Amino acid sequence: MSILAIDTATQVSSVAVLKEGRLLAELTMQGKLTHSETLLPHIEQVLKMAAVAKEELTGIAVSNGPGSFTGLRIGLAAAKAMSYVLGIPLVGVSTLQALAYQLPAPGVRVMCLLDAQKGNAYVESYRWENNSLQVVDSVQVAKITDIVAACANMNEQVILLGDAVQKKVAGKLELPANVSVAPPHIVMPRAACVAMLGQAKLMAGETDNVMDLEPVYIRRSEAEVLWEKRHPEEAKNTKPTEEM
Repeated sequence: MSILAIDTATQVSSVAVLKEGRLLAELTMQGKLTHSETLLPHIEQVLKMAAVAKEELTGIAVSNGPGSFTGLRIGLAAAKAMSYVLGIPLVGVSTLQALAYQLPAPGVRVMCLLDAQKGNAYVESYRWENNSLQVVDSVQVAKITDIVAACANMNEQVILLGDAVQKKVAGKLELPANVSVAPPHIVMPRAACVAMLGQAKLMAGETDNVMDLEPVYIRRSEAEVLWEKRHPEEAKNTKPTEEM
């Protein structure tokens, strides 16, 4: 089984190739270029690095949210197009679960925070139990300051990961004694983890319909909110298609 994995849910662009459970190549970068500029060249480059032709791929795994609306759309569009053209199965992977997967630390709460704008974060927490990643508190949107404050009342060590941590917590907020930030090399998403989780799903026979798979946004876009405020009557029957 040869899997191409894509994660563009944050500012990080990450693409990986996994074959028979072994990571052959991964390209991960966080820069000023947009995903629309980097993703396709990265896919071409990582396949070349792995010495795997696109025709040899047997599956596509893609991080499908929550996260940046634009980033998710770009990643999903590329994954769905390749799945359709190559005639291979596609599977969506939770961005938050893939983020937690890279920190296999039993005995601690793994808390993943992705930027949801305006001081908010998409947050989901996990524990490793018997070598399996288990959800403790399901995804919700909350104020970052409230999330950090709530961690102080948890009777366990808590490790924070995610772009909201990188941008709005590390070095900016005073953390409770039981809370720490993940090291810089694992605080952001990686496609390798999307690949591992995607492989498990594909081996279990789980696939997504290339026509139906959509990003998991959790909240509405700012464009929708503003449009509904300006057009309250029209909002009852229709919604704008523009997203941030």
